[in-house]
Amino acid sequence: MSEKKILIIADQISPFVAQSPMADYCRQLPQSIQELGNDIRTFMPKWGNINERRNQLHEVIRLSGMNLIIDDTDHPLIIKVASLQSARIQVYFIDNEDYFQNRLQVTDKEGVEYEDNDERTIFFARGVLETVKKLRWNPDIIHCHGWLSALIPLYIKTAYREEPAFRDSKVVYSLYDKAFNRNFSERYPEIIPNKDMQPGDVGTFDTPIDFNSVMKKAIDFSDGVICNAPAVDASLPAYAKQKGIPVLEGDASTMAADVINDFYNKI
Repeated sequence: MSEKKILIIADQISPFVAQSPMADYCRQLPQSIQELGNDIRTFMPKWGNINERRNQLHEVIRLSGMNLIIDDTDHPLIIKVASLQSARIQVYFIDNEDYFQNRLQVTDKEGVEYEDNDERTIFFARGVLETVKKLRWNPDIIHCHGWLSALIPLYIKTAYREEPAFRDSKVVYSLYDKAFNRNFSERYPEIIPNKDMQPGDVGTFDTPIDFNSVMKKAIDFSDGVICNAPAVDASLPAYAKQKGIPVLEGDASTMAADVINDFYNKI
């Protein structure tokens, strides 16, 4: 396949957050895939512990300013950007005072998981997709990493399926180790619908709505699944296989970029 436009969405990317398997991998993957001749865009959350001055983040006024309504409450969307100069890659950051500013990732400084982590997945997913629309850049592949992007596949195949930016996009979802322990609210499926979505578009979640339940929903709407950690719960890739979804097994973090690129071509 010729040059592809690849959107990489991740919870963590080095050096903006502390080193972790995901952060390090999602720093190297965009550069490696770009060096294979592809066009790359990357997105992540603007966690509260990201030093904006040191990392030279600045707000993109033309992309900011939209309000996203979640459970009947308006939440302003702020878009910031920084460059990975050595890789010649720009990273776009999704920011919001309620969900990200002065707040960490899954837990607060005391190690207590945020009660609204479920709403944060909604805001992040919609924030990314609305911003990509404004960029007028139509991705061929959307590769999601981490729990926060778990609704991206669902939205792509429902609310955004007729959008020119995403009409022909294929979605790859990377599985990682368990990221949270607190179950999402029972009302979570009710507050997900956006645009002209109907409740039936979301479907049902395994209950309680725990980490694996959220991962299965991401798998349901993905075109391919990749295992990105050695300790991924074996039931998740097995679930994807049962649904006939291609799975790249093993630990993708140890695989050469051309293996990942070949998987993109496969789907």
